[in-house]
Amino acid sequence: MADPVEKAKENAARQAVQDHFDPTARYIGIGSGSTIVFVVQAIKNRNEDLSRILFVPTGYQSRQVIVKAGLQAIQFDSLPRGELLDLAFDGADEVDEDLNCIKGGGACLYQEKLVATHARKFICVADHRKLQSRLLSQWKKIPIEVEPLAAHSVLESLAALGSHQAIIRSGEMEKSGPIKTDQDNFIVDAEFKHPLHPRATTAEGVQGTGEDTQWAVEALAKEIKQIEGVLSVGLFCGLNGFEAKEAGKKIGGQKPVAAYFGMEDGSVVIRKAGEGDIVVSKQGEKT
Repeated sequence: MADPVEKAKENAARQAVQDHFDPTARYIGIGSGSTIVFVVQAIKNRNEDLSRILFVPTGYQSRQVIVKAGLQAIQFDSLPRGELLDLAFDGADEVDEDLNCIKGGGACLYQEKLVATHARKFICVADHRKLQSRLLSQWKKIPIEVEPLAAHSVLESLAALGSHQAIIRSGEMEKSGPIKTDQDNFIVDAEFKHPLHPRATTAEGVQGTGEDTQWAVEALAKEIKQIEGVLSVGLFCGLNGFEAKEAGKKIGGQKPVAAYFGMEDGSVVIRKAGEGDIVVSKQGEKT
């Protein structure tokens, strides 16, 4: 019998590819993690001519998935100057009601953010466990990619922001030392006391700037990014690709324009910017 979580991921991937894959695209970003395997599989199963599409991975693992599917992979820095990705598919560790995401659980953080911010639209694909109203509800830590020399000073700075139990992520075997990213950096996992507020000011008047360790997503992301030695923060927030374009920015959208969640009952929940949640039944009907 198929694992229900894996089946949920597959259902989400199939629906996301059906809704957003464009066979005329030139460059498509492919993220990291187990869900992305199903995304690549769904693209391959469309039986369309994919020979002109170049797929940009966010790390070693996703590159192998692309290559094994018989698709063409290129590194991010091989993109022509000024060229954007037509779209990007990636997973998330958690997604809130405003489509802010926690990412970086698989230690591919910096490249994931590069791809997301250089895509015209980012589509998130995940299972029902990642669907939350606020970040840090179930996924309790924010991944942060840091320069190894600065790792311990970063921990001190995080404590000043309210994360007193932040740790440098280690491998499965303690003797192997800290996990290294594809850029040879460390990952720090920072735990905060309360779930993050999606917006700067809440209905209860909370400002989200750290008072009583209450943080809004974007405010906390900015504070962490300012710490010397931090390369990338695992909070994908602010604008999405469409909003960045409307604001006159060529790049910079971090949030997905839509997130797809495979549910336990076989349906798929689609969370879209400004539209709330839409349920797609197992028969393909939207409600």
